Amino acid sequence: MNDLVLALGLEGWKPLLAALLFPPVPFLVAALAGARLMFRQRGLAWFLVLLGLAGVWLSCTGVVGDGLTRWLLQPPPALNAAQTAELRRAPRTAIVVLGGGRQPLAPEYGVAMLTSRGLERLRYGLWLGRETGLPVAFSGGLAPGSEPGPTEAAIAEVIAAREFGRPLRWTEDTSRDTRGNAIRSVALLAPQGIEHIVVVTHAYHMRRAMRNFERAVAAAGVNMRLTAAPMAVPGRLEMKVLDWLPSPSGFTQTRLALHEWLGLLAGA
Repeated sequence: MNDLVLALGLEGWKPLLAALLFPPVPFLVAALAGARLMFRQRGLAWFLVLLGLAGVWLSCTGVVGDGLTRWLLQPPPALNAAQTAELRRAPRTAIVVLGGGRQPLAPEYGVAMLTSRGLERLRYGLWLGRETGLPVAFSGGLAPGSEPGPTEAAIAEVIAAREFGRPLRWTEDTSRDTRGNAIRSVALLAPQGIEHIVVVTHAYHMRRAMRNFERAVAAAGVNMRLTAAPMAVPGRLEMKVLDWLPSPSGFTQTRLALHEWLGLLAGA
């Protein structure tokens, strides 16, 4: 399905489609449909109203967001100390950090800036590079529908050097999505003699990212090994009363999980 969207030139419509398909819009539509039927089919009307309200409430809770991330996406565990130590001895290996979005302008800095998710990925990638001594690359251009301006990779390059004191070895700034991250990162690193890529992204995004990198390696016909280095991996599920209350973080987590799941189903 993703290939069809690209072939039809509808890539720029992805943000609009996501807004319509993910909570709270479907539940609000259900509630409105129920209200419309209230004077004709009261049983169905009340069902739709309650379904819509319950859906909005639950989709904003940490329990549902965390559960969807676990059950739909099955993220891999974080690298442990032994695995990190093993990477110190890995030859021809590079760390690739995947972009997570950008702000066209951060007024406090007066320049474009990475989103919080992008900064988190960059920070972990640079930390992992310091711990292992491996070179770090950053992959990220401009997402579909983005305003003109510096790419994610260009912003990350400045932040890595100036704020973390760890310059990036490579930057890839033409990709527009995860598929492009994988294809262009493999194309960039294979000629450099890299035979092992450590992929850094959030846990919820890792399954789709790894699938795209596996496809990119196969399509390029290169002998390249892949290692997942997820961050923000969900911890042990311990439900508390407050976890059933709506919160901004719960709503964000639910949307991210559904976004990734839909991307997996669509082959993106």
